[in-house]
Amino acid sequence: MSMPVPVKIAQLDGSFQLHALDRSELAASVHPTRLGARLDPALSAATLAQLQKCPRLQRRLTELLLDNDSESNDVDWGPDLLRGNDPHRAALLAGSVWHARSLLKLVSQPDLTVLIERIGADAHAFGIRHLAHAIADRLIADPEKLAHQIEHDGHACLGAWLHHSPVMERNRVLLRLPVGTAADNPEPKHGDAAGQLFSLVVGHFEAENPLI
Repeated sequence: MSMPVPVKIAQLDGSFQLHALDRSELAASVHPTRLGARLDPALSAATLAQLQKCPRLQRRLTELLLDNDSESNDVDWGPDLLRGNDPHRAALLAGSVWHARSLLKLVSQPDLTVLIERIGADAHAFGIRHLAHAIADRLIADPEKLAHQIEHDGHACLGAWLHHSPVMERNRVLLRLPVGTAADNPEPKHGDAAGQLFSLVVGHFEAENPLI
């Protein structure tokens, strides 16, 4: 595949170099399934990883992933809506709050071990801490099923929360998730709770890494 990339280093000012760096970071961090869907689903994971790491191609790959969105050329690329945090982790935090009532009832050590292996100790603690904001009333006693639902509803809430953001800002987050998560197709019920849950999640990220 030939992707000529015109580069005129001598004419780049500091602002343009910052934009190019940010776009390179997006190309490098996008989930391989997203890139494969745009290029060729038959490409191997190893080939896609090589393409993502190639500095000569990163700007063109980002343009492809963002559909050559003209808005992306004008905006000042600061931190994304999740402040650069992993969107999968953000989804697990939100999903844990959604199912916090089930978390509270899951107390046996073997069950807790299974659950925490799937969602992480921080998500488990986050859900318990924000029990007052729990959404789901139906309790799930099986730790594997609970982990699956936390992941599903968390991703769906993330997709619903991003829905009202500008397309480019939405894509900067969604492109870092694999194709096919619930973030791609949230239900109306997730839209009703997404704002509340992600205000908690983003607040948590801000507390972890305050912007200077």
